[in-house]
Amino acid sequence: MTRQPITGVILAGGQGRRMGSVDKGLKPLRGKPMVQWVLERFAPQVDEVLINANQNIEQYQLLNRKVVPDEIDGFAGPLAGLHRGLSVATHDLIATVPCDSPFLPLDLIARLYDTLNQQQADLAVARTGDQPHPVFCLCRKSVLPGLTAFLQSGGRKIDAWYAALKVVEVRFDDETDAFSNINTLSELEAFEKR
Repeated sequence: MTRQPITGVILAGGQGRRMGSVDKGLKPLRGKPMVQWVLERFAPQVDEVLINANQNIEQYQLLNRKVVPDEIDGFAGPLAGLHRGLSVATHDLIATVPCDSPFLPLDLIARLYDTLNQQQADLAVARTGDQPHPVFCLCRKSVLPGLTAFLQSGGRKIDAWYAALKVVEVRFDDETDAFSNINTLSELEAFEKR
């Protein structure tokens, strides 16, 4: 059985406040920007890749992917990035990953896809232990009107938006380290040395 095509969105639209207000996706890790590590692991799993970024657009464009800034002003968070990805995606299924998780699972999309379809859910999200990872998700384009209304009403919290959807969590307890994200310069230095 062939799977439906998927648009992937790398979320790089934040301000990187915990890293000294630098663009995390462009911070080098072992000689290349973090977003490049993410792209190399993510791109083979999807049919199209968009990069959601709100600053340094020209640098992200060097990765030869379409760069799409938020439509909602004020660095409104990952839901604004998902919203923009849903708005411009070519395909009816959209997956998101953050730009600061360079070791994301190589089977992330396959596992999310299987569960999304088996459960006929609106959205599938990765989980390790008791920790969901909402920015690692796969959802249907049909969630766009509800997300638009939620954001226009001032909503920003992912779990508040989830309450209106059929969401399934997909366990990745065998790959907990794959969801490590790098938020601070000290975390970046620790991963440099590993």
